[in-house]
Amino acid sequence: MWRSFSGALALVLGLTTISAQAATCGGDFTTWLQDLRADLLAAGGTEAEVSRFLRGAAADPKVLAADRRQGVFQRNFTDFSRRLISADRLNKARAKLKSEASLLARAEKEYGVPPGILLAFWAFETDFGAVQGEFNTRNALLTLAHDCRRPGLFRPQILAAFELSRRGDFDPATTRGAWAGEIGMVQMLPADLLARGVDGDGDGRVDLQSSVADALLSGAALIRDHGWQAAAPWITEVRLPQGFDLSHNGLNSWLPVADWRAKGLRPREGGDLPEGGEAALLLPQGRLGPAFLVWPNFRVLTEWNQSLTYVTMAAYFATRIEGAAVFDPGDPVPGLNPEQMKTLQQKLKQRGHDVGNVDGILGLMTREAVRREQIRLGLPPDAWPDQRLLEQL
Repeated sequence: MWRSFSGALALVLGLTTISAQAATCGGDFTTWLQDLRADLLAAGGTEAEVSRFLRGAAADPKVLAADRRQGVFQRNFTDFSRRLISADRLNKARAKLKSEASLLARAEKEYGVPPGILLAFWAFETDFGAVQGEFNTRNALLTLAHDCRRPGLFRPQILAAFELSRRGDFDPATTRGAWAGEIGMVQMLPADLLARGVDGDGDGRVDLQSSVADALLSGAALIRDHGWQAAAPWITEVRLPQGFDLSHNGLNSWLPVADWRAKGLRPREGGDLPEGGEAALLLPQGRLGPAFLVWPNFRVLTEWNQSLTYVTMAAYFATRIEGAAVFDPGDPVPGLNPEQMKTLQQKLKQRGHDVGNVDGILGLMTREAVRREQIRLGLPPDAWPDQRLLEQL
């Protein structure tokens, strides 16, 4: 469906600059479309091309409902993992590891991205291509750009989709995908298709919806371009020794691996930690739950999806596909429900912490604010909020 283009990255950067200068949002949708029309003409489109792209354009309330819903990201790591990592999904992933061995080896050789990572995202994004989304992509992007939550993110994607449409590689009336505008087996946005689409099967086109080779190699190119380091680890389950010092944990606290080793951290499955570099300790459900040491490649994965719980689960699932044992869930202190989490976030904001949106989701900023308040209150600083912390705040 999509051809790969030389100079596409420069094109996307140019379109983004144009869009940033005119990233209006809200108000009457028809009036807003007229403003967008001018933006598309400024991007080099003709009247005929713009008219074709916008013909039948409409706001989709179901897109906004999906955007607001996202309750799945309010689940804790263990519950989320048990829901998504079924025996059937793991078996399918390991079957794909064999059936797509040559393609996955090519992805690792050319882009440095290991098989487990690609299979994990292929599994979670679309169940290996089976569920790619039923939302009209153009209308989804228009709806989200018109909405004033993140117009700066989605308006450039409209321009990228328009460029694909001008070249005959995107049908605005029929192209469908996820509610947030992602397309294909690994759910990539239009701007990424322009910049990183790979014709993996050599047919002269980049078809992320039907071609496994195109989808996986394009996904590998995207991960590499975000900074993935070849032949380097991304996540290792570890055990916390008795009396472990919790003063350093979370993605804002990176230490040399030698320091973690000196603190007594070891892989749960035995052996020793990889040599060299830096790593961070991640406690998805606090000091009594599962524990992982994560490496710089883990941060790269947060560029794919910014939900810490989702990325941790995908990173862990990648190791399971490649043979790691089931993680130890431990016995964590019960967390907060979504409404309690919103109350916590409001209290943290009142104390001057930047937690982003008050959405009931325990994201990176909320975790860091929790850790700082735990230190102030003399609680174990494991970045896991519980009823005791909420009461003390």
